[in-house]
Amino acid sequence: MTSSDLKGRTAIITGGSRGIGLAVGERLAAAGANVVVTSRKQDSADAAAKQIGSGAIGVAAHAVDEDAAKHCVDLTLERFGGIDILVNNAGTNPAYGPLIDQDHARFAKTFDVNLWAPLLWTSLAAKAWMREHGGAVVNTASIGGMHQAPNMGMYNATKAALIHVTKQLALELSPRVRVNAVAPGVVRTKLAEALWKDHEDLVAGGTALGRIGEPDDVAAAVAFLVSDESSWITGETLVLDGGRLLGDPAGFR
Repeated sequence: MTSSDLKGRTAIITGGSRGIGLAVGERLAAAGANVVVTSRKQDSADAAAKQIGSGAIGVAAHAVDEDAAKHCVDLTLERFGGIDILVNNAGTNPAYGPLIDQDHARFAKTFDVNLWAPLLWTSLAAKAWMREHGGAVVNTASIGGMHQAPNMGMYNATKAALIHVTKQLALELSPRVRVNAVAPGVVRTKLAEALWKDHEDLVAGGTALGRIGEPDDVAAAVAFLVSDESSWITGETLVLDGGRLLGDPAGFR
């Protein structure tokens, strides 16, 4: 057994039916974990669980639906006997555009899904299992939470808040529960299509490592953060952006 072996551990991944969440599910299952993935629709959750394999199960649960979240936690405990890992991956961005052009409905939806949902699920998992038995939580933040960008102000504000909340939770739930975050740059997902689909070469060219990210890049980092290999890491946000935050590499070549 290696320190990255997750055999006997159970993970819940919100927003796990595609993109980063699905890649995380596949990675954790490959390491031996029992995996529960959520999606808004049962058929999407079931399809993801089938793709993950290894006895994974899918649960229909909108990230901000407290009753659905409680059901998922209870079902996980009933089926697998514990919750060792929580990946708060569900996210949304209906508020594309300048901040002053947003309305309260888009503000509320963005903050509910991107900030309240991670708090809700962490609270439920901690009270049901982790606070007594230990565990690891990983929040999917974004490098947008670390800088300003055109038309992304609302989304980035939620991710900046999530980075702060990650640190707060790491202290509140210590020493039994570790809480960390990943901050991806531009990754090949449906949610991020507007950032790369029609100009991938341009984005890749402005990135030190010369490409946009893949869901598997993020999944590898999440697998590390929930494993014993990171047992002395908590409250941190791991940037995964191919060097995007470093700036344009053109003048250095």
